[in-house]
Amino acid sequence: MVENSDSNKSHNKKTFKHQDNLPKLPVPPLEDAIKRYLSAVKPLQREKDHKQTIAATQEFLEKEGPQLQEKLIDYAKDKPSYIEEFWDDSYLSYTDPVVLNLNPFFVLEDDPTPARNNQVIRAASLILSSLKFIHALRTEILEPDYFRGIPLCMAQFNRLFGTARLPTGTGCTMSTSQDSRHIVVICRGQFYWFDVLKENNEVGINERELVNNLKTIKQDASDLPIVDIAKNAVGVLSTENRTIWAELRDILEKSSEDNKDALKVLDSALFVVCLDEVSPETSDELATNMLCGTYDIQQGVQCGTCSNRWYDKLQIIVCENGSAGVNFEHTGVDGHTVLRFVSDIYTDTILRFAHKINSHATPIFNSQPTSHHHQTNGIIDTNPKKLEWSFKPEIHVGIRFAETRLSDLILQNEVKVLEFDKYGKSFITHYNFSPDAFVQMAFQAAYYGLYGSIESTYEPAMTKAFLHGRTEAIRSVTTESVDFVKLWWTDAPGSEKLKALRAAVKAHVHLTKMCAKGLGQDRHLYALQCVWQKEVGNSNNEAKLPAIFRDIGWQTLSSTVISTSNCGNPALRLFGFGPVVSEGFGIGYIIKDEGIAFCASSKHRQTRRFLQTLENYFNDVRLLLQSEKRVPGTIRNSSEEENISMLSGYGYFDAGGIDSLFEHRLEEKRGGMKRVGRALKPVDYC
Repeated sequence: MVENSDSNKSHNKKTFKHQDNLPKLPVPPLEDAIKRYLSAVKPLQREKDHKQTIAATQEFLEKEGPQLQEKLIDYAKDKPSYIEEFWDDSYLSYTDPVVLNLNPFFVLEDDPTPARNNQVIRAASLILSSLKFIHALRTEILEPDYFRGIPLCMAQFNRLFGTARLPTGTGCTMSTSQDSRHIVVICRGQFYWFDVLKENNEVGINERELVNNLKTIKQDASDLPIVDIAKNAVGVLSTENRTIWAELRDILEKSSEDNKDALKVLDSALFVVCLDEVSPETSDELATNMLCGTYDIQQGVQCGTCSNRWYDKLQIIVCENGSAGVNFEHTGVDGHTVLRFVSDIYTDTILRFAHKINSHATPIFNSQPTSHHHQTNGIIDTNPKKLEWSFKPEIHVGIRFAETRLSDLILQNEVKVLEFDKYGKSFITHYNFSPDAFVQMAFQAAYYGLYGSIESTYEPAMTKAFLHGRTEAIRSVTTESVDFVKLWWTDAPGSEKLKALRAAVKAHVHLTKMCAKGLGQDRHLYALQCVWQKEVGNSNNEAKLPAIFRDIGWQTLSSTVISTSNCGNPALRLFGFGPVVSEGFGIGYIIKDEGIAFCASSKHRQTRRFLQTLENYFNDVRLLLQSEKRVPGTIRNSSEEENISMLSGYGYFDAGGIDSLFEHRLEEKRGGMKRVGRALKPVDYC
């Protein structure tokens, strides 16, 4: 947690004021977890397989289970969360490329002022709002998150900025620089950086200077011929298999002091800004660009935006037409944390522009940036500098093959968007449904209608009401949902279909509530498995894995064919991620008042057809609902149904207004990077 050195103003701190009073995530009773596990896996199994799973769980309860449960409880006594370390390790031990596999993305709505949807103007505006957010966070005046008056854990925000995923030979590590004051900009595969914050975390650069810096960077980057971009695009190394990337990074770092310093600048940067030379014309193109970049081969050379990234950090991506989004490293933060950030900065960009027109318009942040006119005064240097690399032959070869493997990966996946505009949350709550549960049933119905099978389906539930809370797995397939989807594709009367739908939605709502209370089964059982692995590893014992984790039921539940996540906020247009398994779909969705936006990805598994089937389902269920007599006692836009919906996925939770900003100075000094890179001569474009 960032500490404020001004003790006289400590009473103004609010961001982390609830941390000491947050409850710890409970370790549920083992028997309860097993019951929930059996309920989750039963709808996915044949009767014969389920009997084997019951036997495996019974053996676990009689043998290893109770002892592992005791060890987990003992382990959790001095930890903020019993699952946190295991969860981080699961991400950091992942060795496949993070692009398309781990990193999600958000697409922001366009700026409502068309003239501001210019690349450098939009990028400068988003950067400035991001810096104001960071200032509020570091000085602890950022309003904490709440859900229905209940404070939520804010710990993840300390791992959002200045954080990098570092590859090693035995997995990855996380590095966070709490006193970072600079950003990195990537343009045409080339890297630039400049200071943006003062030592007391005040914003040290204004919007006009940011525009000038970005235009200077674009002009310098344009000197590199397009066919030379790929061979110099060191960023593609961050898309490699993590073991290969670790070896190449080690070579890169040891090749020269310039390389070592450049990596230090990159790792410690607050965030990365990617200026893309592309103007997506369709929603599909826009989503693809934010997820993995574009594939564009010219004369046999990769010239797409896929080489204009650094996937080990939080990235703000801005296209030539002003379309903007973020792609984020997922280890330390979940979507709801990043959503709070992007929704705040989007709001701030609008309110700041409104304030220029009407001085009575209240900005979301009150910090005022100051200008240094690119002066280097020993404290802050806002002049842009280019990072220059020294490549050994191994690095040139590494970049070449990293790009070809990335290109293969991009072509092996597809991203499709459905922006359904016939109805949204208002219509759904009008008929007394939880919007999220209603949409979850649609996924299962569409999949069954297309493939005739029931598959493991996942949705995250937020557990940030607990200290260091992350997520719990909602296993959306229930006995009730199976009954519904099978009935839906028959000639049964509409009243029976809707009755089954209501039962399935009710079951999903119950699951959501339980998971939000930390009473799921996935995280608990996974922690028990990790405790067992830890014990075996420490004893060098070749003990057999407990039967419950060898059983086909565990494999079935863990193989998530339909991975979904609900993210709702007016600032967002789209959000998504790659499929979790090779035969699966990754589906991000945003439920709006009058529409629902879906972004589906797969390894070319008829993604467009799946979305069309989904759209047909929504149209059909609307006709049934409209023909049904309204359910007595329903209230349009039911707040209860909306609150239930917000428990799941990546929903944004209310944050109050920002109080007056106070100056706080950090005593830490930052050094070792002042002369890294070649300084660019700024050009005043404004």
